[in-house]
Amino acid sequence: MVTCRMFGHRYRFRSEGRTLVWECERGCGAGGTKDYPSAERAARYSAAFDRDDSESLGRRAPLIGLLPLRLWRKFKDRA
Repeated sequence: MVTCRMFGHRYRFRSEGRTLVWECERGCGAGGTKDYPSAERAARYSAAFDRDDSESLGRRAPLIGLLPLRLWRKFKDRA
């Protein structure tokens, strides 16, 4: 897909027993699997990897480079 070539894949992770499975949510067919010693470990990794960091944008921004984003975030949280 053109979108994946331009912006990279957008992987989604899930666990199926002891297997960690990841696939691109855009449907381009990219993905894979990995087996872990226990189902708990596979579930823990899938939960850790399958997070969307867009809601924390501006909270973990570099101090100087994204200063306008930090300021906007601060004013937005006060309102």
